[in-house]
Amino acid sequence: TQSTWAGNGVHGFTLDPSIGEFVLTHQNMQCPPVGKCYSTNESNSAFWSPEVNALVNYFKQHDKATSRPYATRYVGSLVSDFHRNLLYGGIYMYPVDNKDPKKKTGKLRLFYECAPLSYLAEQAGGRGSTGTTDILDLAPTSIHERVPLYIGNKADVTVCEEFLAGTRK
Repeated sequence: TQSTWAGNGVHGFTLDPSIGEFVLTHQNMQCPPVGKCYSTNESNSAFWSPEVNALVNYFKQHDKATSRPYATRYVGSLVSDFHRNLLYGGIYMYPVDNKDPKKKTGKLRLFYECAPLSYLAEQAGGRGSTGTTDILDLAPTSIHERVPLYIGNKADVTVCEEFLAGTRK
């Protein structure tokens, strides 16, 4: 069991069951500047836009200069995938899809999923984005507002934004 604290950097605490307390195990955590993996539910790829599919294919392509291909690592739990990518480098993506007409703007909630993790990412030198806007620049319009999420190191989030804007192919 681990807990993370942010404010002046990001610090990880792990439960030590022998004493029943959380102890500092990861001080001043930083997003690695270069990713190693991408995390997304590729079973939804048939419901993604061509830009999102091109983005995921980019992370699969071999290119030594950009340390690709990235490995696929997807647990299916936002917090677990984010935590791994924070420690080892990578990008978590939950794009908009057309699978569920009730969730036209994404699946994850801005107020209590995307914004808190984007705050942690920023404190650790990374970023969170909707693909067009920094998550932390958004003001929620409702408590359950849904948005797409691209979160990880700054360089990978920027690549996502470029693909989604159509400025990179």
